[in-house]
Amino acid sequence: MRLLIIEDDKELALIMKEGLEEQGFTVDISNTGIEGEEKALANGYDAILLDLNLPDKDGLDVLAFLRDQELHTPIIIITARHAVAERAHGLNSGADDYIIKPFDFVELKARIKAVIRRSYGRTKNEINIGRIRIDPHIRKAYVDGLEISLSAKEFDILEYLANRHPDVVSSEDIVEHVYDEFFDPFSSVLRVHIANLRKKLAAAGGEGLLITIKGKGYRLCKEE
Repeated sequence: MRLLIIEDDKELALIMKEGLEEQGFTVDISNTGIEGEEKALANGYDAILLDLNLPDKDGLDVLAFLRDQELHTPIIIITARHAVAERAHGLNSGADDYIIKPFDFVELKARIKAVIRRSYGRTKNEINIGRIRIDPHIRKAYVDGLEISLSAKEFDILEYLANRHPDVVSSEDIVEHVYDEFFDPFSSVLRVHIANLRKKLAAAGGEGLLITIKGKGYRLCKEE
């Protein structure tokens, strides 16, 4: 899952990025509101972490602008502003959650997972697609109960395809949600990851569970 942090404190933003990447997220950073708006509209993020005290414009104005642009990405306000009225205003302005600094990474991760889960219409942590079971909390996947040994990016791709099931998902869409802003769109990395993921599913008895729709993209199947 890909996140955008809009935070003017560069040191804190890097600490957040490193901590969240250790939890399996892909993270981009913006240190100003305007740059954050541009990145939020240009890329496919699964959630945005928004500070309110930005150098060029108030975070609530950034929130209002993004919602006016019909951006439906979940947004979590992360700020030192702790008054009840401030929290209520942020939520009423279109934020999906509000967390006060300083925060614990365990709570932050749980809140991010919760808003992303709701954005994909899921009520449970585990994802079940036929014979495939995915546990995003511990980042493990199974076919018929047999664990599949996946790399971090292979898991990210499988999780995203599962979240989008039964849609056919294009390569461009996968890149938007799995890789960061420095990914080279002309590289063959995604094709390699898809090929390896398909081989590992097949080795676990799941041949045919990940299919390619020519000219459109990829889709998980409930049955072989």
